[in-house]
Amino acid sequence: MKQHIVKIKSTELITHDVLKIITEKPHHYNFTPGQATEVSINKPDWKGKKNPFTFTCLPDNDFLEFYIKTYPTHKGVTNELLKLKKDDELILRDVFGAITYKGEGLFIAGGAGVTPFISIFRYLQSKNEIGDNKLIFANKTKKDIILLEEFKKLLGKNFISILSDETVEGYAHGQINEDFLKVYINNSTKNVYVCGPPPMMDDILKQLSKLGIDKNTITVEKM
Repeated sequence: MKQHIVKIKSTELITHDVLKIITEKPHHYNFTPGQATEVSINKPDWKGKKNPFTFTCLPDNDFLEFYIKTYPTHKGVTNELLKLKKDDELILRDVFGAITYKGEGLFIAGGAGVTPFISIFRYLQSKNEIGDNKLIFANKTKKDIILLEEFKKLLGKNFISILSDETVEGYAHGQINEDFLKVYINNSTKNVYVCGPPPMMDDILKQLSKLGIDKNTITVEKM
């Protein structure tokens, strides 16, 4: 597996616990929107610790961008990422990922599970091909929502936000269940894309099955 050492161009907290990192882009390093790579910090104690992070930039950008949910209390890689500065280095590896755009449909994300969809929607917007794609985005509270204003602008009424731990006017409240999905999906839905924590994913897949959605039309990426 080839490794690429890249310098960090900038870091920024975009929510209370999501870090945006922009790095250099290796020559001839290509990806498809929705894909990811394994990343390590280029420091002696951290080189061997690999975490998968999704590209959130466009493939033809001259930089790479990642939105990373951090867990400061875990004292792991994401906590260490919070300490990094411009010109610190990361190690990137081969590109991988099951989520790639196969056509218009319904996207369902939980928390940081939205990251594969960021590049996809940005790419579609760059081609003026957003169409009737819909995003159901589940979070605990409004402050947890990654790129709230950008998704509103990109998708308009087709951005559906649901909060489990907070009641906010204009936002759905609770968990994504079968009745909730019925409003946005039917047998004519050609593609469903799902990414989020494993327990949520399992529930969503069961609900989609009950709604008669062909499993061959569902693209899944577990966090």
